[in-house]
Amino acid sequence: MTTLTFLGTSGAWRLPEMGCDCLICKGMRLKNEERMRTALFLSADKNILIDCGPDIREQLINNNITSIDAILMTHEHGDHYLGLDEMSCFKRCRPRGEFEPIPLFAASKTWKTISGQFGYLVDMGIIRHHEIEPGAIYNIGDMEFTPFKTGHGTIASGSVGFSIKVPKKNKELTHLVYTSDFFELPEPPPAVFHPDYLIMNCYWLNEPLKNRANQLSFQRALGFIDHLRPQKETFLTHIGDTDMVPGDPANRMSKKFEPADPLRSPITGEPYDIPVNQEEWQETVDRIISDRVLNFRVKIASDGLEITL
Repeated sequence: MTTLTFLGTSGAWRLPEMGCDCLICKGMRLKNEERMRTALFLSADKNILIDCGPDIREQLINNNITSIDAILMTHEHGDHYLGLDEMSCFKRCRPRGEFEPIPLFAASKTWKTISGQFGYLVDMGIIRHHEIEPGAIYNIGDMEFTPFKTGHGTIASGSVGFSIKVPKKNKELTHLVYTSDFFELPEPPPAVFHPDYLIMNCYWLNEPLKNRANQLSFQRALGFIDHLRPQKETFLTHIGDTDMVPGDPANRMSKKFEPADPLRSPITGEPYDIPVNQEEWQETVDRIISDRVLNFRVKIASDGLEITL
């Protein structure tokens, strides 16, 4: 059985954000909800960790994960790699001579940044770097993956997503695509089209007037979903708290982004309400899809969500 677990589903800052009294963070606290930094865990014939942020220790404990066979690294932002030191436990807690370094697959530009901070993990035999190139095909056990270039700004020039194919018992393949953080796909290869499952970042509901974070809004995600055409379902992760909620005094915070042209109902012409918790996110997305009569299945991922592929 192949399973995919969403270890965390927030952006660069864990939600609700410490010290924040905006209506989104308040709404999450009222529901006792929390989002840790985005990371994924794919379990097939091998256990694959996709990104390794600063919450990874808690995430692995919460999901009873005791072994990792490989790590796929999407890019060189801290919320995606700053937990790598926690991989040391997998060697420290095994008898001498019984541990093999964990293969870490990362593009050269991404590894250049990561190795400046965690290069000693290679010297200690904790990880072993494998350089990857967009468009090339790699294997981990029975799983095949292809990195593809994503546009996430100049300070993440090594950013890639992954097209992953996992064989099933009937010799068919399960195909999933994870975009990680991105704003644009410069030249999407054939490998990213028509997956069974599409996993995308969704930092805002509405596209901001100035997209300084080079992240994806649900407003723009609609076009990518239509273009990539997942066959079964799309999952949205990397959820932020930076949409402006009308009337919220906290809109003056530096993290809040003014919308360019908010998503509006084609029925009423009114902007959709900004969701402030998991339930509202799902209701809003469902309503937008229904109002536009789109043939999509979209689910807002939550921490700990496990799906069978």
